[in-house]
Amino acid sequence: MGLWMLLEGCLLLANALAILNEDRFLAPRGWSFQDYSGVKRNSFKGQVLGLIYATQYLRVPLILFNLLVVVVKLVSG
Repeated sequence: MGLWMLLEGCLLLANALAILNEDRFLAPRGWSFQDYSGVKRNSFKGQVLGLIYATQYLRVPLILFNLLVVVVKLVSG
């Protein structure tokens, strides 16, 4: 496994986190950002929620990185 495959795996994980819908998926399971604020942000659940919202906030750079990976895959074969 090379560095390129590791980067592709991280990109796929970021894509999966970016498309999660808070109303349909996160809130019914108790993972909404409003329910989990304050001191609890340092826990594991708070850190995961922060990661989910960071990937949702940075969708435009994620789209550009996806386009870059697609172009590199097309050129390199």
